[in-house]
Amino acid sequence: MSGLSLAVAPRLESEMKEGESDVRGQGLMGGVMGSLRVIELQLVAFILVFSASGLVPLVDLVSPVFVSLYLLALSRWAFPSYRKPGNAAEVFHGSRMFQLYVMVGTTVGLFLPLSYVLGGFARGDQEAVRSATPHLFLLSFQILSENIIMGLSIFSQPVRALVPLLYTVRRVFLLIDWTHATFFNSKVPKNPRVQIWIWFGRGLASANLIYFTINLFCFLIPRFLPRAFERYFKERAEYHGKVAEVGPQKKEKAQKKSD
Repeated sequence: MSGLSLAVAPRLESEMKEGESDVRGQGLMGGVMGSLRVIELQLVAFILVFSASGLVPLVDLVSPVFVSLYLLALSRWAFPSYRKPGNAAEVFHGSRMFQLYVMVGTTVGLFLPLSYVLGGFARGDQEAVRSATPHLFLLSFQILSENIIMGLSIFSQPVRALVPLLYTVRRVFLLIDWTHATFFNSKVPKNPRVQIWIWFGRGLASANLIYFTINLFCFLIPRFLPRAFERYFKERAEYHGKVAEVGPQKKEKAQKKSD
């Protein structure tokens, strides 16, 4: 998955395998949660709440702005899109096992941390809320960014692949801080209910750190990003090939008209 919203698509014909289904998600991980259009407005609401609550550090509040500007610059000058509007924009083709992997990441990375933050609010556990909120804030921005970019033909495959990559790199560091906070900034009391709550937070933070570290170094960098560049250069070669064919034809037509 590209993050929690993966741009999945068919592979090149030479790499298609039997038994694989064509998954067309909308916009991490990698990509991976395009079917969650229903909760996008809720994600926007959480982004606004987190931004106004003071729970998200300033560097994480402004990082989506810099990422968006950087991606726009890349799409304009470095990797312009050669894809025609309406053509399939997906990058990666996922099997059923891959879909299961995505669903696990969706649960571990979004739904459980969201429940953890809401539970922290209810319990008055400010340390738990403060530790988990930055991850959820950037993850929500990542999902929305991927879904928006998936629907716009001006963004090429490399640019779309960089969305989950850039956000995941930053979130890994946030998950390290979250894991450190749950293990070293909180003491386990004798109350069994409080013990369960603390160990739930520790397990959730650790699971997120392990999952997204594996996602970054075993999928996004070695598989998803190269596949995106592969498809991009193939489309660019086809585009320039068509331009080269059309050029002489136009000259011939112009010469015939002048004669």
